[in-house]
Amino acid sequence: MLSLRPPCTLSPAPWRRRRTLHGAAGTPQRVSAAAPSAIVEAVSPPARLSFPILVNGCTGKMGLSVAEAVTSSGLHLVPISFSSRDTLDRTVRVGHTDVRIYGPSAREDVLSSVIDEFPDVVVVDYTAPDSVNANAELYCKLGLPFVMGTTGGDRQLLYKSVQDSNNYALISPQMGKQVLESHQAGKLDISGTAKAVIACFEKLGVSYDMNRMVKIRDPEQQLEMVGVPEEHIEGHAFHLYHLTSPDDSVSFEFQHNVCGRSIYAEGSVDAAMFLHRKVRSNDSKRIYDMIDVLREGSMR
Repeated sequence: MLSLRPPCTLSPAPWRRRRTLHGAAGTPQRVSAAAPSAIVEAVSPPARLSFPILVNGCTGKMGLSVAEAVTSSGLHLVPISFSSRDTLDRTVRVGHTDVRIYGPSAREDVLSSVIDEFPDVVVVDYTAPDSVNANAELYCKLGLPFVMGTTGGDRQLLYKSVQDSNNYALISPQMGKQVLESHQAGKLDISGTAKAVIACFEKLGVSYDMNRMVKIRDPEQQLEMVGVPEEHIEGHAFHLYHLTSPDDSVSFEFQHNVCGRSIYAEGSVDAAMFLHRKVRSNDSKRIYDMIDVLREGSMR
């Protein structure tokens, strides 16, 4: 039986900007990230990989899947996450851990307390497209290494925020191991994977208007036209790319289909492990993607 706390408390990382929390009256406040009554039954990974992960977005299906992958990997899940609504006051059960959900107004104070308690924490973000830049700015302000799995937002600004702060981050539109556009109806933005693949085609000389992309979000069309298995209607990623020569004499099709969320969740944990190692080694490079993870052979 293991405590929710990691087996040891490491010294604060040198690149972090530490700060003192103060309430309205100027008195120091502390938000505990530990849950003494909760326990995790898991076999610890090797000591070098025993570090805490905070999953921001546990109220969503993808964030919850990542949190479950964290616990099943034997890593320490920090029992804290955030919501876009201040009125939300709840906990989410992940394995044997109760994850407390805080509203956006509490993010900075709560994250600062998490850093105090877990100085080697890595954040994995699966929130919403309109939260990407605000979240990244906060992670960089506090010196929190983060994996950005959320697509959307201003990507140029995202990279600039990391570069200007000299923070560590792994940013990728595609966290799946087996994959380098039908999506479930709840997906709000254009597929980040599709954008990345199209960008590769454009580098090869293909001209493409992003406005021509056909997004299929209707479940009936997904079943009948795309062929998504019914049991995966609520979680899938089907992409088809069709290239045709100017005279219509030659055509190529590229397709990659994913059912469920497990490969993204497991890939996100691999990304967090990779980033943790880079942070501990004080690597000179600060921004990575999943290609870096693959090149280093860091996929489990």
